[in-house]
Amino acid sequence: MTSERTYAEAAKAWPFEEARKLVARYAGKAPKKGYVLFETGYGPSGLPHIGTFGEVVRTTMVRQAFQRLSDIPTRLFAFSDDMDGLRKVPTNVPNQEMLAQHLGKPLTKVPDPFGKYESFGHHNNAMLRGFLDSFGFEYEFQSSTDYYMSGRFDQGLLDVLKHYEQVMEIMLPSLREERAASYSPFLPLCQKTGRVLQVPVLEHNAAAGTIVYQDEDGSKVETPVTGGRCKLQWKPDWAMRWHVLGVDYEMSGKDLIPSVQLANKICRELGSPPPDGFNYELFLDDQGQKISKSKGNGLSVEEWLAYAPPESLALFMYQKPRAAKRLYFDVIPRAVDDYITFVEKFDGETEAQRMENPAWHIHNGKPPKDKAQLSYGILLNLASVCNAEAKETLWGFITRYKPDATPATAPFLDKLVGYAINYYRDHVKPTKKYRAPDATEKAALADLLAYLDKAPGTASAEDLQNEVYEIGKRHGFTELRAWFKALYEVLLGQDQGPRFGSFIALYGRKETADLIRRALAGEDLAA
Repeated sequence: MTSERTYAEAAKAWPFEEARKLVARYAGKAPKKGYVLFETGYGPSGLPHIGTFGEVVRTTMVRQAFQRLSDIPTRLFAFSDDMDGLRKVPTNVPNQEMLAQHLGKPLTKVPDPFGKYESFGHHNNAMLRGFLDSFGFEYEFQSSTDYYMSGRFDQGLLDVLKHYEQVMEIMLPSLREERAASYSPFLPLCQKTGRVLQVPVLEHNAAAGTIVYQDEDGSKVETPVTGGRCKLQWKPDWAMRWHVLGVDYEMSGKDLIPSVQLANKICRELGSPPPDGFNYELFLDDQGQKISKSKGNGLSVEEWLAYAPPESLALFMYQKPRAAKRLYFDVIPRAVDDYITFVEKFDGETEAQRMENPAWHIHNGKPPKDKAQLSYGILLNLASVCNAEAKETLWGFITRYKPDATPATAPFLDKLVGYAINYYRDHVKPTKKYRAPDATEKAALADLLAYLDKAPGTASAEDLQNEVYEIGKRHGFTELRAWFKALYEVLLGQDQGPRFGSFIALYGRKETADLIRRALAGEDLAA
């Protein structure tokens, strides 16, 4: 019997392609540190966002694929750059005047504006851990402040000091002339104010492990680069971290390609191979513009999770990571139904097919047994035609259609019902716009009404769908899409909808017939 590893070695899914790069990196032998290290970085000047989720879930997928290809142990570090200085006061936190007094200080030395934690950095680190824990990610949290202050970065800092000129040669061509004139990879921490200083370095002494810089008051100060007295600019810092920790894999956004290239060069200069990884595309808003945290023109994790399960967001992140994708409310229903389809296909697939199925990567090879039973699109349209505000309304129809299904026996379906009601209320109901049928559509609707009034009780969703097709053909709809679009616009007040036969089976033949009668009579279906 072919082993799981054999299938994994042939799998074409992108996490396996990425994982094979790591297999080749060590040719089956564990590195000196004894494990392969995956890393994701996080800047804790703000709260975790959808990009944070995307980077961790994608990295986790590569890690899971690697675990099928190799017996080498793995670890995943979620690394917080909490030694960075606070550059500006966030607009979405309290006590902004207080924060303004601490600009420039490391985030772990800035008081928590919420008054709950030791510092603003500790607060946002706690938010990050809670965020990742809520999705069940397996990771190890690491703090830049801990590494700098404990001395774990000391050797890396000394290595950068030893290669000071080479690091400068790598960095200076990437900087504007004004910036290059005062640039140094080292940022000293002022012993008077505690701020991270962007000041010229006048001398560097690798043998002594010190630099001399010009303080903000004009005085010259000599300080060790070790022991938390200095930190590095972020690109050299990134490279030094890879060097010290032996990071093997880290992905980043397409906008950071130049930064990755610089950090790779510095890492090699320090004597270590840079990590493998790839650059994912950035998300676009509904207008096709790049999403910006400062503009707030995207979709947050919290907003997505108000309308759909986290697995659907994981699927969105899995699909085409190197392609720019619109990340807006209207992508949610499709993502949910795609997820449902992949899970439902899984049990009937071969082992090789399963490894190409996104559900394998979302659930580490073990998708849940609790199936949806109904599509999100069907539930949305049921909510729409019922103008539903409560789960009980939809469950009244569902239990008639599927007598064995209850909120207790079908918990995932019950969650979908709640999500669908939320989405209908916020994003469908405000845009519903019914129209009257034209003469051709009236005749076809009357034909459909006549059929529903006498359809046998044993008619299945497929039987109903076939009859809807035949009625459309009989009434001259050469493009059947136009017939279905008419059904959606006249009966549901929207230009898209579900398989209509499935909708009739769920909503009920009598109820659908009554809906058609009202439309033909010119009644206001929005009422």
